[in-house]
Amino acid sequence: MPTPERIEKVSRVLSLRQSDLRVVLEGVTNAHNASAVIRTCDAAGILHLDLISPNPELLRFNEAISTRADKWLEIAVHPTPAACFEPLKKAGFEIVATHLQKDAIPYTDIDFARPVALVFGNESGGISDDALSFADKVVRIPMLGMVQSLNLSVSVAVILYEALRQRAAKGYFDKARLTAEEFERLRKTWLGLGEEP
Repeated sequence: MPTPERIEKVSRVLSLRQSDLRVVLEGVTNAHNASAVIRTCDAAGILHLDLISPNPELLRFNEAISTRADKWLEIAVHPTPAACFEPLKKAGFEIVATHLQKDAIPYTDIDFARPVALVFGNESGGISDDALSFADKVVRIPMLGMVQSLNLSVSVAVILYEALRQRAAKGYFDKARLTAEEFERLRKTWLGLGEEP
């Protein structure tokens, strides 16, 4: 049976979860990086992580790196970019892709106070042309050194914490943003009081 302290912590953390700010990883094959992203997502209050991978069984999360943060995320696996992005677009999400192209805008120019799905590609080639075709906006993180990219989990953290800054300024953390039904379902799951979803 969970302790009162555990119940309070689970309720507090769930009240801060941002269900309309999602992270999408396409084609990530490095388990170390994916595990670090999972940990970052949990720390930043993300609820939904989408993986686009035709072979998800090849990606095994490293628990030492993720610190089992996957328990606190809703992780969905999609075989193709279309399977991931078409439902998100129908649900009103803006698809914001990170990509090193000349006309990409600074990530700070995005309004993160609306439903946004942030897309990050694999460690070598970035996101595919197929995934890029679904993007409403393409963003970049300014690079001032000789190296032109950051580690995947660092890139995710940089952009997510800008999103959190914007959302905090709009009062998004002052009250729970999950529906009462979703909050209760997750609360029971996290406390081990109900069936897994």
